Amino acid sequence: MSSPAPVPSPRLSGLSEADLAVLRVLVHRAGRITSREDLNKLAGLSGSQRRCEAVLVNLRRALGDGAIVTIRRRGWMLDNSVAAIAVTLINS
Repeated sequence: MSSPAPVPSPRLSGLSEADLAVLRVLVHRAGRITSREDLNKLAGLSGSQRRCEAVLVNLRRALGDGAIVTIRRRGWMLDNSVAAIAVTLINS
């Protein structure tokens, strides 16, 4: 069992629309693995591998280490412990 993710600082104001779109997808699918293909499609990204990873870097900076978990060769998921905080930040 992993330790809980740290409480994020509210730095979402500097995130792009693409960043917020990806965060919404991850919140909606919290606790479930989302592949790059699904994340690109559901968030409306261009499908670029580099773009997807850049968005995830931005979100990790905003939410803190451990908030987005990488599942090697499968995708990413939002840690359940930060889902409610992310929803609050999205809606603020």
